[in-house]
Amino acid sequence: SQSFIGISYGQVGDNLPPPSSTAKLLQSTSIQKVRLYGSDPAIIKALANTGIGIVIGTANGDIPGLASDPDFAKSWINTNVLPFYPASNIILITVGNEVMTSNDQNLMNKLLPAMQNVQNALNDASLGGKIKVSTVHSMGVLKQSEPPSSGSFDPSYRDLMKGLLEFNSANGSPFAINPYPYFAYRSDTRPETLAFCLFQPNAGRIDGNTKIKYMNMFDAQVDAVYSALNSMGFKNVEIVVAETGWPFKGDDTDVGPSIENAKAYNGNLIAHLRSMVGTPLMPGKSVDTYLFALYDEDLKPGPGSERLSGLFKTDLTMIYDAGLSTSNQ
Repeated sequence: SQSFIGISYGQVGDNLPPPSSTAKLLQSTSIQKVRLYGSDPAIIKALANTGIGIVIGTANGDIPGLASDPDFAKSWINTNVLPFYPASNIILITVGNEVMTSNDQNLMNKLLPAMQNVQNALNDASLGGKIKVSTVHSMGVLKQSEPPSSGSFDPSYRDLMKGLLEFNSANGSPFAINPYPYFAYRSDTRPETLAFCLFQPNAGRIDGNTKIKYMNMFDAQVDAVYSALNSMGFKNVEIVVAETGWPFKGDDTDVGPSIENAKAYNGNLIAHLRSMVGTPLMPGKSVDTYLFALYDEDLKPGPGSERLSGLFKTDLTMIYDAGLSTSNQ
C-alpha cells in the first residue's frame, strides 16, 4: 500500500467538478489520502466507503472561538465529523493553516487552546486516538534549515512551539509542514539548484556537520525539520508534509513554472517516496506527503503560480503524467 501519497484538494475555483466525479478520479489513482482546507460535507460524503484518508481543517478565523468555547469545539465535531465517520475515513483535523507565521499574535496564542478543545471534543465522542488533531506550519517557523543537521526553530516561536510539540507528542499527532523546493529555487535560480530541487542528476550538497551528501532539496528540507524537532527533544513526533508541489505555469515574470519542471518535481518525488529509501536522517520510510494540488484554483489571489499547480484538469484528465494513475504502477 502507498498510504504515504496524498493530495491537496483546494476549492477556490468556480469550475471544479462535482465531488462524486472527484471521488471516482481519486480511486483511479494511487492517491490514498486527501487534504481539504475546510470541511465541505459534500466532499466528505463523496469519499465515504472509498477507504481514502481525509484530512479536514478548521478555518484560521475559527481559532478564537474554538479556543475560548469548548461547546463551539463540540458543535464543530458534531457538524463536521460525527455525521460522516467512520464511513468517511477522517484521519486528521488541522486547526488552522500556517498560523505561526501569520504574525497574528492573537491567533498564535489561541492555537494550542483551540487544538486542545478540538481534541477534548473528539475524546468526548470516543474518537480520541482514531482521529488526530494538529496544525500546519510553513517552513518559515524555522530560523535555520541549512545545512539540514543545523535545522532549528525561530526563537521567537520557541515557547509557543514547545506547547504545540508537547501536544503532538502527548496525542501521537503529526507535525505538519509545507516544504517547497520551488521557493528555494526561486531565490537561487542557478541550473544546479534547479537540478537539486527537481531530483535530477546533480553534484549534491554536503552537510558539513554530518558529512552526509544530500542529493535533493526535499530530503534536505524534511531533515532540517527533523533536526529542529530533535533539538527541542521531540524527534519522536512524526513529520507529515501537508503540502508540496511545483506550478506548471505562472506569470511572465515567474522563474521556474513549466510543465516540464512540474512533472519532474512531482513525478520524481512520487518515485522517491515509493522507493521507501526515506531521508538521510530518517531512512527506510517515506513521510506522508500531500502533493499540491488536485486541481487548479482559478479564483485564488496572488501570482499566477498560485492558481496553476493542479495535476488534473477540471475535466478530470491529467495536466501531465506524474505517475499517479493505477495503470502505470
